[in-house]
Formats: sequence, C-alpha cells, structure tokens
Amino acid sequence: MGLLNGKWNLFSRKGRRTTVDAEEIPPGVDPQDHREGMERRVKRILWPVRIGIAAAVLLAAGLDSFYILSESEMAVITTFGSPASVTSSGLKLKLPFIQKVYKMSKEIKGMPIGYEPSYDSSGGQQVTEDSVIVPSESEMITRDFNFVNVDFYIEYQIVDPIRAYVNSENNITILKNLAQSYIRDTVGSYGVDEVITTGKSEIQARVKTLLSERLEKEDIGLGIYNVTIQDAEPPTEEVSNAFKAVEDAKQGMDTKINEARKYESEQLPAANAQADKVTRDAEAYRQQRISEAEGQAARFNDMYEEYAKYPLITKKRMFYETMEDILPRLKVIINGSDGTQTLLPLDSFTGNEAGTGGVGSAQASGGTGSGQDSPAQE
Repeated sequence: MGLLNGKWNLFSRKGRRTTVDAEEIPPGVDPQDHREGMERRVKRILWPVRIGIAAAVLLAAGLDSFYILSESEMAVITTFGSPASVTSSGLKLKLPFIQKVYKMSKEIKGMPIGYEPSYDSSGGQQVTEDSVIVPSESEMITRDFNFVNVDFYIEYQIVDPIRAYVNSENNITILKNLAQSYIRDTVGSYGVDEVITTGKSEIQARVKTLLSERLEKEDIGLGIYNVTIQDAEPPTEEVSNAFKAVEDAKQGMDTKINEARKYESEQLPAANAQADKVTRDAEAYRQQRISEAEGQAARFNDMYEEYAKYPLITKKRMFYETMEDILPRLKVIINGSDGTQTLLPLDSFTGNEAGTGGVGSAQASGGTGSGQDSPAQE
C-alpha cells in the first residue's frame, strides 16, 4: 500500500525514498536494511516497465524510419521544414521523428466546370445527362451577344511536387479561378454558331494554351493535361433545336462532299487513262501524217529535180504512169476518128447506176492522139 500511496513519482529516486520512509518499519528490523530491500523491490517492478517503454520507442522509430512509394505516387520529404522531392517508387528510408513524408499522386485528375458530375455506386465519375448544371459557371455570352451554356472538363496533374506541397492549401482554387477566367474570355471571342458546332476544337486548344502558360508563370506545381468541352447548347430549347437542324444540314453537306470526292477518286483515274490514250493516239497520228507529208514532199522534190533536167521526158513518163494506174480500172471506148481523143465510159466514173453526171471525157490536143505534146484531161 505504501507504494500506491506515495506522494512522488516512482520513477524518481527522491519519490522512492520518501515512499520507503513512509512505510512502517517492522519491529527489530534495521531501517537501513528495510529501505534497501524496498528499493530493490521497486527496481524489480520498474524494470519490465522500462523495457516495455524502450521497446515501444524503438518500434515506433523503426516504423517511422521508412516509407513505400507505388508507381503512381511521388512524395515530398521535409527535414526541419525544408522540402525535397522523391519521384522514384519503392522502399525509401528516412530519419524517424525528424523527417516528414507527404505523398502525392502522379495520376491525371479532373475538374468539372459548369456542372456537377454524377457518380455511380463504385464512386467512378460519370459525365452523363444526370449531371447537374451549374448556371453560374456554365452560362456565358458569345461575341455576337448570344447566351450559351458550355460545360468544360479540365484534366491536370502535379508537375512539381515541391511547389504543389508549398501551395497545397490553395492551388486547386487558383487553377479553377484561372480556368473559368480564360474559358469565359475565349468563348466570348467566338460566335454562338462556332461555340456550338465547328469551333469546339479551336476553343479547347486555345484555353489549354492560355491556361498552361499562366500556370507556368504562377508556379503552383500544377500542369494542364487536356481541356475538353463536354457540352455546348443554347439556354432555350427552341434555339437548341434550330442549331441541331443546322448541324444536321452541315453533316449532310459533309456527307455529299465525301460522296463526291469518292466518285472523283473512282472516275478520275479512268478519265486520266482515257485522256492519255487519246493523247498517245493523236501523237501517233500526227507523226504518221508528218511522215507521209515528208515522204510526199521528198518524192515531189525528187520528181521536180528530174523534170528540171528533162521536162519532156518527165511529162511523158508521168502521163504513162498515170494512165497505167487509171486505165486498167476503167471500161471506156476511145474515139479518135475526128482527130480528137474522146473517152466514152461504159460504167459510171462516180459509181452512179443512172450515170447522171458520171460521164467524163478526156481530150488531148494533137491529131494523132499520141499524147506526146500534152497530157490527157479527165
């Protein structure tokens, strides 16, 4: 009982001595021996407690001397408040009770702007029609002073773990405010038709560029991975239906253009082949006519050279050659009784059965009909 009623801590020497003094010393026992015995008993009682405390401290120090990073994690480790980044995965060592570890995710995270996404039972984000529109974020005015509801989804990730740790209290708020500012400014520079139909890709790219440049200047440890327009529609159903009709018409136009291009790609090779064939045939015919003309010209020149040397002989030879070529195909009667040679055809020269206009005559002057002075005439 004396141990439990002591006024001082059992771990202090002074407290133990006071407790022992307070005990009733049995008769016939030396007080000094009694006090030493009591101290030995106290030591035997406190020894397991001290061992347990030391083991607990060592266990806590051992557990706090390492940490594990997965492939999708990185960390910032602080030593007396001074941060350092650790990006490689695996088992890492640190100074227990001195160094603190703050783990961060390497994964790409998302931030909706203009709507509150719905979630399924597993907690996965679902960007569906069940999402709740936030008018204060989604309603914007375009360049042509039309109102439009535009929903964005910003994908970002940590690019500098130390800066992200330093600005961990407000970096997400800064990102959202900057994103809303650049989104409104960009949408306001486009017409409503471009925002709803054809200009979405350009708007997304421009917002991403502007936001990335600004985050780099702010240096809050975050970077933009992608910017996506989830939905864009007019605030009223009538206007929305009109824009849908316009979009359908544009899609129909694109379909017709694609069909025309397909037809062009099918027909153009055949047309080019036909054109090449016609060109080759024309070139061959041209060469043929040129060769024939050059041959006739050469023959005429040769004949003229002979005529220039011997005119009379050449004329006779030409006359005889012509007659040899013509007369075998003609059925005629040559009448020269009056001194003039007359050719009376038995058949039509032109192939006319009636013979009208088909009678031809060739007269040659020179009473003998020899044709030596002048050629015959048809």
